[in-house]
Amino acid sequence: MAVNTNQQGNLHPMRHSLAHIMATAITRLWPEVKLGVGPVVENGFYYDVDLGDVQLSDDDFEKIEGEMRKVIAEDQPFERFMKPIDEAVTWAKEAKQPYKEELLNDLKRAGTTMAKELDADEIGVATVGDSKVEEVSFYRNGSFTDLCRGPHVESTSKVGAFKLMRISGAYWRGKEGNPQMQRVYGVAFATDEDLQAYLHMLEEAKKRDHRKLGQELDLFVFSDLVGAGLPMYTPRGTVLRNGLTHFSEEVRERLGFERVWTPHMTKKDLYEKSGHWAKFGPELFLVKSQETSDELVMKPMNCPHHNQIYASRPRSYRDLPIKYMETTTDYRDEKTGELHGLSRVRSLSQDDSHAYCTPEQVEGIVGSLIVAIHDFYRVIDMELEVRLSFRDGSDGYLGDQELWDLAQGKIEEMAVVNHLKFYKQEGEAAFYGPKIDFMAIDAIGRRWQVATVQFDFVQPQRFGLTYTDEKGEQKQPIMVHCAIMGSFDRFFSVYIEHTAGRFPVWLAPEQLRVITVNQEQATVDFAETIAVRARELGVRVRVDNDNETVGKKIRNAEALKVPYTVVIGQKEIEGGELMPRIRKDLEVSETHDSRTIEELLVTIVHEAKNRVNKTSL
Repeated sequence: MAVNTNQQGNLHPMRHSLAHIMATAITRLWPEVKLGVGPVVENGFYYDVDLGDVQLSDDDFEKIEGEMRKVIAEDQPFERFMKPIDEAVTWAKEAKQPYKEELLNDLKRAGTTMAKELDADEIGVATVGDSKVEEVSFYRNGSFTDLCRGPHVESTSKVGAFKLMRISGAYWRGKEGNPQMQRVYGVAFATDEDLQAYLHMLEEAKKRDHRKLGQELDLFVFSDLVGAGLPMYTPRGTVLRNGLTHFSEEVRERLGFERVWTPHMTKKDLYEKSGHWAKFGPELFLVKSQETSDELVMKPMNCPHHNQIYASRPRSYRDLPIKYMETTTDYRDEKTGELHGLSRVRSLSQDDSHAYCTPEQVEGIVGSLIVAIHDFYRVIDMELEVRLSFRDGSDGYLGDQELWDLAQGKIEEMAVVNHLKFYKQEGEAAFYGPKIDFMAIDAIGRRWQVATVQFDFVQPQRFGLTYTDEKGEQKQPIMVHCAIMGSFDRFFSVYIEHTAGRFPVWLAPEQLRVITVNQEQATVDFAETIAVRARELGVRVRVDNDNETVGKKIRNAEALKVPYTVVIGQKEIEGGELMPRIRKDLEVSETHDSRTIEELLVTIVHEAKNRVNKTSL
């Protein structure tokens, strides 16, 4: 069932209007300002400004917000009007707005080709024929006029609640070498209640920042000697990495996917054939051989390799579907300034899968993948939304439009057949095909793109992949891409923040902490006996026999968010029973009975095996 979940919704005109109101306020405060562009972004807006030697800071927010509120109180109507392109250029020159003048001159020179490159919010274009720009649109509020397509609210008083948030540097039109401007960001919502809820969410997000928790919980590290964007996982982090990866592999193996392995580098010819070189060439790590003249690259994705395994021998319709899966590390030369903890890295591990099938088989394959993805995230305890990611009208896609129409129609049909509540979004497709993207909603309401199922009619065609059908004729298989976590590293950053580092028993790096009340030999021996039995059963356990107070030891276990802690003293030695301390989020009841050592350990094993999120104690 298709649903309307446009993230901006009716807030778009309001947020766009606030961008103009902020530009109006900045122009009043600094009349010599040179304006760039001011589009709507998720949850708010920004405007790029050039203030010469004036450097804005957070201290200026109160002044700018105060001036914005004056503009809002004046209830200025937003009035749209058109100007011929030559008059618009003259306007920009007379207004001493060189950035607007540059945009208009480029638009005049390049016509609608240039219009497609410009932010749709920032310039309105009317055309004659297919290419010539005749006029552009403007909006006026009070004495402020801006080049703009809109839309806007009726007047400046109808803009809801807002708050300026931060300032960053931004190259004009995103190109290094261009002047650097100051980008002023704001957030905006329909009501003050919504705004305050969002600000509260941001505060909670700071506490859950995976970079902060990753250090506190000793999960992963970065090193300048290793390189930016190249994470390394500690023993504790590797437990989580392996647990999640094994779960993903288990889910896919149940669907008949078989493991393959491919090398971490390849000749660039492979990616020229697939189309990745033309699309992502600047993002690839280049490797030079000292033995041959081969031009090599570090593997940025896996599908072209899997195509070569498929193409290594003749295939019959009786062989299909053929299903490959590989959990492997890929490499992409991301810009240093865009790296961000685990969420944007240069070495990323993917739980990648590819199925090659006949048209009659595709419905069953996609249906089983959808079920598997929902099963995985049900255990992970994250709610999912579904986005159908289609191509837009740009020319950055491979394959004929007819193939795309076929693939997009099939994807929507699959979404309906599988009773998915979905929305469609153009411009989010992969360059070779449309996708079913699964958006996970975390504990504080944020949405993250995670799993994906993708149709690909293009790569089988480019690689000449075939199978022999019942009539002995050569046919092209349909290729279905799937990842359950996607990039593990990015997924892990989301999962850390979703759980705030409180991992369930099956994933917890340390499932049980045994604390001694003293360092007497009998106490230590009893604690070690528990640990030995725990390890025999596969429980991850640590004995804390440090020379600290029991209270300090308990706090240390709590800081590492250990699910179960037991304190060992003379009473426990004599009685043979333990009173476990249970992490609060795991509890079903606030009262607990003592357990024998074996009862406690068997319970932990049961919870880990069944991947439960609550204790059964």
